[in-house]
Amino acid sequence: MDIQALKDKLNSKEYDFLRKDSHLGDNILILTTGGSIAYGTNVDTSDIDIRGVTLENKQDIMGLSDFEQFEDKSTDTVIYGLKKFILLCINCNPNVLEILGTKQEHLLVISKEGELLRDNVELFLSKRAIQSFGSYATAQLRRLQNALARDNYPHSEKEQHILNSILSQMEHLQRSYKSFTNKEISLYIDKSDRQDMDTEIFIDVNLKHYPLRDFKNIYSDMNNIVKDYSKLNHRNSKKDELHLNKHAMHLIRLLVTGTEILKGKGVTTYREKERAFFLDIRSGKYSYTEIFEMVDDYENEFKLAAANTALPDKPDYKRIEELMLDIYSTTLP
Repeated sequence: MDIQALKDKLNSKEYDFLRKDSHLGDNILILTTGGSIAYGTNVDTSDIDIRGVTLENKQDIMGLSDFEQFEDKSTDTVIYGLKKFILLCINCNPNVLEILGTKQEHLLVISKEGELLRDNVELFLSKRAIQSFGSYATAQLRRLQNALARDNYPHSEKEQHILNSILSQMEHLQRSYKSFTNKEISLYIDKSDRQDMDTEIFIDVNLKHYPLRDFKNIYSDMNNIVKDYSKLNHRNSKKDELHLNKHAMHLIRLLVTGTEILKGKGVTTYREKERAFFLDIRSGKYSYTEIFEMVDDYENEFKLAAANTALPDKPDYKRIEELMLDIYSTTLP
């Protein structure tokens, strides 16, 4: 979609929430494209994803109110509160870092404070990107492998696939939410009492004084892996095949973007150089055998960049806090 046409669309009634919601309107620091449009891998049937950052109000920061993000599912719009956004950036979360790396012409709203965030993206980049981007890519690979699993695989082997996918995300979950140990949340396979299963995944939870919202999000992330496996494992149409190709494309995109970050080249969301290649993957030009061979090569590049990266072990919290205070002090009444 033409960016000007997209800007015009945001002025329609469908997006009235951008102007009417008390947390949005003039509080928006960044509003930009997300998903395939942001990556440059969109096709005619691609959805419009909108992502952004907004400033919490005074009650959220100093009072009893609590605001983390605004979401409108009908338009696939997600706008993070500044504090949550920065906390996710500190953990090198790919979904939020890409907001700071979109093309300048893809910025639908940008304030001077939003520009300040984008200009200081390097403050958030650390060796945590090894886990966050590597973990996301591994998750994509697991999903693709799971979807390609033959129908005659025994259920126990399919269940092990799902467990491996969840376990590969555990370190990411421990970084994204309040930390927990593998003893406090433990997953394993055991005999099932269900009539349709010989074995299934079980979970032991032994948490005390743990934030309910964090636990809800952990469970939701795990549950999404289970649901994704179920969706992708029942391939019976051309639409499903295209869905798998899209996952393969995103797997390689994550490895390419993560490798650049680890090499000190910053965050580049729009993949101009690889755009034609990614679209070829999406359209089914390559077999899955070829894709897995390419993944091996890109994964080796990622590991080499990780082994030689000059990024710090963790971000500079003091400078990030100063950036936050600078933004809050200039915007809050």
